Amino acid sequence: MLPIDPHADLGRRAWIACPRCRDDRGCADCGAGRNCRDHWRYLLSNTGSVLHVQCPRCAYLWDHESHFGAGGRPASLD
Repeated sequence: MLPIDPHADLGRRAWIACPRCRDDRGCADCGAGRNCRDHWRYLLSNTGSVLHVQCPRCAYLWDHESHFGAGGRPASLD
């Protein structure tokens, strides 16, 4: 298992499913899209809408495309 990134900060978290351990399965809060106190990920950094995250349970590192802010304004707002 990889160690937790030395730059990981408990204050910077993301609530997305870990594709490796999927420890959020069966959690009512996660299933309802709420921020769970147990199933968060370290948010290490971001590049635009891509989040660079690490799971504190299994230490898996991955990039997650959030689509937040990507693509500009909707045509209905122009």
